[in-house]
Amino acid sequence: MLLHICRWLQDNSLIALINGTAWTAATVEIVHYFSMFILVGSMVIVDLRILGLAGRRMHATQLADWLFPWMWISLAFNFLSGFLMFAGSAPSYYRNDIFYDKMIVILLAIVANMIVQKQIRKWDQLPVMPAWAKLLAVVSIGLWVGAILAGVEVPALTGVG
Repeated sequence: MLLHICRWLQDNSLIALINGTAWTAATVEIVHYFSMFILVGSMVIVDLRILGLAGRRMHATQLADWLFPWMWISLAFNFLSGFLMFAGSAPSYYRNDIFYDKMIVILLAIVANMIVQKQIRKWDQLPVMPAWAKLLAVVSIGLWVGAILAGVEVPALTGVG
């Protein structure tokens, strides 16, 4: 059933048009990579602030309030562009274990970001950031680095993408 949906996606005329024209495919990839830079960059800056390594002149809540909208907007662009890239070769991704690993790592990173966003106001009111907040920040950075590395490895190891 899922493979059937993947084949339908790949054969969809709009998807074929977007992925079949060099300039539209390149535009989708540029949007995907640029939105990933903004997404990961904004979250890593917040994580580094939690660790006390960046943005010390600003309260963590202020920094997060400024960056989280960028993170969510870029996540939406990244999801849309990633879906378009996936749909163009969906049956190949369907059989790709590294792609599934990448999706799991991204999902975990987003969950970590959501926890940070929900808790940062509470943490910022404390005299010092809690150890578990710092651990979560390190894990978040590691997950985003893992997502980027997995994204690079999908085409490098499997030729898909």
